[in-house]
Amino acid sequence: MRMNVLITVKTYPTISVKYDELVCTAGFREDGSWIRIYPVPFRKKTYDERYKKYDWISVDLERNEQDFRPESYRPAPGSKIEVIRHIDTENNWEKRKHICLKNVYDDLDALIEEAKNPKICTSLATFKPKEILDFYAKPTEREWDMEKVMKIQADRRQLRLFPDEEEDLEKEFQIVKKLPYTFKYRFRDSNGKESNLMIEDWETGQLFWNCLQRHEGDEQRAIEDVRRKYFDDFAQTKDLYFFLGTTLQYHKRAPNPFIIVGTFYPKKDEQLRMF
Repeated sequence: MRMNVLITVKTYPTISVKYDELVCTAGFREDGSWIRIYPVPFRKKTYDERYKKYDWISVDLERNEQDFRPESYRPAPGSKIEVIRHIDTENNWEKRKHICLKNVYDDLDALIEEAKNPKICTSLATFKPKEILDFYAKPTEREWDMEKVMKIQADRRQLRLFPDEEEDLEKEFQIVKKLPYTFKYRFRDSNGKESNLMIEDWETGQLFWNCLQRHEGDEQRAIEDVRRKYFDDFAQTKDLYFFLGTTLQYHKRAPNPFIIVGTFYPKKDEQLRMF
């Protein structure tokens, strides 16, 4: 089925033995409902098929039968992605707000209850935190699982025995670096419930690497720069919303299965600032 999707979420890439390197993308259909497109080997897409956040794309999608979450679709075999147009930030994100803020949650327990209800099974949502308390980094494993890496490299060598029109792209393609830190927001919801949620936005990871390069490998200074953007800027000066999503592995198992898969940060309304 051909669908138009406004892309609002691109997660930091992970590696998979089955699919190589993957990005989970998500966004909104024209009626304002959420949709997840997975798996997408995004960095292997040809240049014309690569898309940015807030691009409307057209793509043939089919339900992902290996994923019980109702928002989950996968590209149909052989499907080409067409970028239709980009939605800009004119008038303080007016066009983006019209799509992204149609259904906003502010009660985390209510959202989790929907996620756990097998008749609803919500796995993507726009969420408005009541108060942002902190943004911080925690160390994590610095390297990918070597067994997965070796399997991917072996598969690539085998594929190169059969060159095709994407051969040059394959030669350029390298496994993305693993982030040595997880980044988290600490916040309160409308009921005062305090939570810590990890953010897996591609932009967060890329910002860390850019800052690390600028600071010549000084990780603490890079972390400080990331915090300055996500806390001092987004949390303090912007009207911040989270895009929340669950992972297939933990949707049913974790008490709170949600992570932050993206942020939405127009300027604060000038009228609200007066009160």
